[in-house]
Amino acid sequence: MSSRAYAVAADVVFDGLTRHDNAAVVIEGADIARIVDRRDTGDLAVTALPPGIWLVPGFVDLQVNGGGDVLFNDAPTRATLLTIAAAHRRFGTTGFLPTLITDTPEKTTQAIAAVEAAMREEPAILGLHLEGPFISPQKPGVHDPRHIRAPTAADLALLTAPRSGALMVTLAPECVDPAFIARLSAAGVRVSIGHTMATYAQTCAALEAGARGVTHLFNAMRPLESREGGPIAAALESPACSFGLIADGVHVDPAVLRLALRAQAHPMLVTDAMPPVGGTRDSFMLYGDTIMVAAGRCVRRDGTLAGAFLDMASAVRNCAAFGGVPPEQALRFASANPASFIGARVGRLAPGHRADMIALDPDTFAVQRAWIAGVARLPERADRVPT
Repeated sequence: MSSRAYAVAADVVFDGLTRHDNAAVVIEGADIARIVDRRDTGDLAVTALPPGIWLVPGFVDLQVNGGGDVLFNDAPTRATLLTIAAAHRRFGTTGFLPTLITDTPEKTTQAIAAVEAAMREEPAILGLHLEGPFISPQKPGVHDPRHIRAPTAADLALLTAPRSGALMVTLAPECVDPAFIARLSAAGVRVSIGHTMATYAQTCAALEAGARGVTHLFNAMRPLESREGGPIAAALESPACSFGLIADGVHVDPAVLRLALRAQAHPMLVTDAMPPVGGTRDSFMLYGDTIMVAAGRCVRRDGTLAGAFLDMASAVRNCAAFGGVPPEQALRFASANPASFIGARVGRLAPGHRADMIALDPDTFAVQRAWIAGVARLPERADRVPT
């Protein structure tokens, strides 16, 4: 047995799929070895969580634009990524994809290099999410229309090159050739549909070509209509599809969220977080515009939503409250589901998975402790906590 083996015991261990009462998770090195009855830990060193506190998989967030008062687009550097990781760790995020929204080719190249560098020292960084620039000019959201464009052969070469970690690309299927989606998918890129005016037929063609996700479902896409289901209908009826949901009560109405959770597809909670999460400031700059935090939302002067003021612990709490689902289900949407989508060895407390865990109050969803790759990483003080 590894000299680094130890156990963490709790009244409840939720492994990402199943609840275990009065159990302990045995960690060997950076990985989960097994789950045992808390009385069967032998001579291992045991950390016992306080009564009532659950041990659950760390959260996996596939859409993080910023945090700790920094924005990835503003400064796509290793230092920015380490700051973002620390800010979100406070809220239970032990794995995430830094997200670069539509920008210049030079920014994209910088972002890829920054992620490669930061991954060597920060295990919470699981790869990169490129949200654009191959999106619809009709559904830009807060993305700068000047940078929206069609993909080139150079883009394909860059995106299919060998890389560390996962790569997720959000695109509008009506703006690219299905063969482009197929080439990305064949190279292991997770293609997600978003910022789109695609029809139902175009969305189905993209799913057939290899797209497997939908980015922030309902937002910045063709709405669901009686005569044209668009991407929403195509996604929700597909058991092979996963979709992101921003559960802040602003981006998606609770009634609509409940409807989505009853679908065939697989929900994934995302934050779409901006710099104020875990930071101290009420505003930030994006594409030269001032974005303000007002009434729990990040907005441009014209009222356009610009990402979200949301952390993962709050997203899970909101999903359980708004969605009327048990805590275990909301937790799965924030851990096992997104980890499975990007093929990461996290999101589960199961043998062979990395030991990314959090100690969580199941009533408030407050995060008390965190472990990443088997190492205790206590959450730092949160200066700005979304409500």
